[in-house]
Amino acid sequence: MSTDENLIYVSDRSLPYPVFDADNHMYEHQGALTKFLPPEYEGLVKYVEVNGRTKLAIRDRITDFIPNPTFARVAVPGVYGLDVSKTGKAVYGDLIPRGERVRSMPSVDAFFDPEPRLELMKDMGIDRTLLWPTLANSLEERLATDPDAACAAIHAVNQWMHEHWSFNYADAIFATPIITLAKLDAALAELMYVAERGAKIFLIRVAPVPTWKGMRSFALPEFDPFWALVQELGLLVGMHAGDPGYTRYINEWEGVEREFSFGSVGNPGFVALMSEKNALIDGMASIIGHGLAIRFPDLKFLPVEYSSSWIRPFVAKLQRTYERSPVMFDEDPFETFKRAMYIHTFHEPDPQGLLDLGLAADHLMFGSDFPHPEGMADPLAYSEVVEELSPSEQALIMGGTLSRLMGFEESAAA
Repeated sequence: MSTDENLIYVSDRSLPYPVFDADNHMYEHQGALTKFLPPEYEGLVKYVEVNGRTKLAIRDRITDFIPNPTFARVAVPGVYGLDVSKTGKAVYGDLIPRGERVRSMPSVDAFFDPEPRLELMKDMGIDRTLLWPTLANSLEERLATDPDAACAAIHAVNQWMHEHWSFNYADAIFATPIITLAKLDAALAELMYVAERGAKIFLIRVAPVPTWKGMRSFALPEFDPFWALVQELGLLVGMHAGDPGYTRYINEWEGVEREFSFGSVGNPGFVALMSEKNALIDGMASIIGHGLAIRFPDLKFLPVEYSSSWIRPFVAKLQRTYERSPVMFDEDPFETFKRAMYIHTFHEPDPQGLLDLGLAADHLMFGSDFPHPEGMADPLAYSEVVEELSPSEQALIMGGTLSRLMGFEESAAA
């Protein structure tokens, strides 16, 4: 494996506990989205050349959700400078100064393939990781008008993911297959497909589900057969940041047609002043408010790669709402939240503050978002952020919580 040590950090730390990173990413090989598409969907997803650059087209429409879908060159890990272990504070607003270009690098094999990734993890001090897709997160929103196609495309991605990464590589890398609820029967079949192949966690988009009956929350009772099977199988419900389709709200105010991107999403003044559009908060509200976490109390939800700035205001809303109108809930919603949610402390500078809210360390998880630019170049640096906590709390946040969830009890001991 060839790496540039100036661009990829090799750790010399020695930590007294195993590290389980809740948020690493794969960069998909060209063909990952197309290799297993059934013949009737040939051409649904394809790579095309536009002005000398390779682009991804879905249903013959070019998407810039990921501007360079080949990942031949990528942003340097952590280049946006949001690592709170270095700044000592949460960083919000523009990721990089306006007009500056993001520093990039040639991709390395470890971003694409399991064996070199495992070697890189060892060099970085990561014992285990959840591995989330990158390019495949574009599919469900861009196929929202055709649930059959969405199911076919996502199953094809899962086939590739299982073939290339497996869902459990060396008990160290756990790729997260995607499931859409666009068609309930297909979702049930997909759930069994990934479970039978060793998946311990799956990814569901944090957004209303595009079904043939229209958009609807995944937490509504019509989807209960799926959630009953999830609970029976004991799989974890991954909820990773992606494209929830909320750009349409900005588009409607600005009279344009624009897709979600990781750069500018609209007039900066308007975006700064408009009401908040937060798909994760809506997802949490639906899971609790529509009663999903009450009907299935053993479900475990893992919202990942959402800046932790959402946690305190949402907890305050839960408590304030229950105090004013307890009759709306079958259970104190904060108790539901504390039981069902396992929280990624993404860019969280004050984990003690989360514990002071009443959250338990065994429901908090560290995750670096490596190798993405908004993540951490040196994942183990987060150990410096938690070092004022008790040894057991440090061990839980840096890996023990996720180790227990994933069935590695011996690795979770503080």
